[in-house]
Amino acid sequence: MAITTKRTRFSRRLPDHVTDELVNVLSEDKVFPFNDLFERTFEKLKIRNAVSGGEEMLRLRAYEKLQNLVTRGLVEKLGKEYKGGKRVREAHSEFATVEE
Repeated sequence: MAITTKRTRFSRRLPDHVTDELVNVLSEDKVFPFNDLFERTFEKLKIRNAVSGGEEMLRLRAYEKLQNLVTRGLVEKLGKEYKGGKRVREAHSEFATVEE
């Protein structure tokens, strides 16, 4: 006889400010090299006072999140440049709260 235990997990999803700002920038109908994309995202995060861990750490986090968006098919990678796809807004935290 197998004993099963019921696990309950508490998941607290905080808004991901880096992904949100990447999505906001990529929602424009333009193609961005990563450095330009990061600079615009970094400036918007500074205005929102959502920068922590230093610029280099934020650059790494932004690159990782951007690659995640590419993998999910929400952003197109054109060589070393990136363009938001039609569904890029789905990655925004407001989109996730509307669906719940």
